[in-house]
Amino acid sequence: MNVIKLSATPSTNDFLKNLCSTQSVENFTVVVAENQTKGKGQRGNIWKSYSGKNLTFSVLVKHIFDAESSVFDLNVAICVSIIQALERFDIPKLNIKWPNDILSEGKKIGGILIENTISGQQPVLSIIGIGLNVNQTDFENLPKASSLKNSTQKEFDKDQVLLEIIRKIKENYELISHKNADILWDNYHDYLFRKEIPSVFEYPDKTKFMGIIKQVLRNGKIQILLEDDSLKEFDLKEIGLVY
Repeated sequence: MNVIKLSATPSTNDFLKNLCSTQSVENFTVVVAENQTKGKGQRGNIWKSYSGKNLTFSVLVKHIFDAESSVFDLNVAICVSIIQALERFDIPKLNIKWPNDILSEGKKIGGILIENTISGQQPVLSIIGIGLNVNQTDFENLPKASSLKNSTQKEFDKDQVLLEIIRKIKENYELISHKNADILWDNYHDYLFRKEIPSVFEYPDKTKFMGIIKQVLRNGKIQILLEDDSLKEFDLKEIGLVY
């Protein structure tokens, strides 16, 4: 496994993307930065991280989608891999908040951004950006944020955490490659935050409604049981969970 360590970069995703555009890059190459100045999150949000305290890294995964596979399978595999890796370090009450936020005790400790490049018949290049709060303890004005240290009151070796996450990603990638993604989907739903619990959701215009998360579908949309007993599907840009 090729690990490229940087002291600082605007974005590990962009660094790895640029590297792939100029040379052949080994599958599962990892770019990790002590300080990421312009890390990206979902919906164009900026991922802010204290220098040297956390894990900010990107992983290259080369793969081929076919008629039986879902692009969202990879998202599921990455989420489950991170949860399984963190369980090895006894992180309490781990959950996945749809589509790919990692929670501990109901607070966000990590996020994922997957950027796919598709070119004809060539394998899909997926750049998987992962931000994980490890040893940071101060989250001023971020009441829903936490870290491994805050959850356990212990300091962590970031390299050990990184290597365990990569090990699990490679292991679970093999399940996708051998058409065994159903196992990962079952795990994803086992960890799904507030599944089968009445919850409040919000539209972009701040209108709220009640519903119950039933499942996440293969296309990545979430299925919610509404108060009139109807089932409705939503994508990421349509609603947010209020918690």
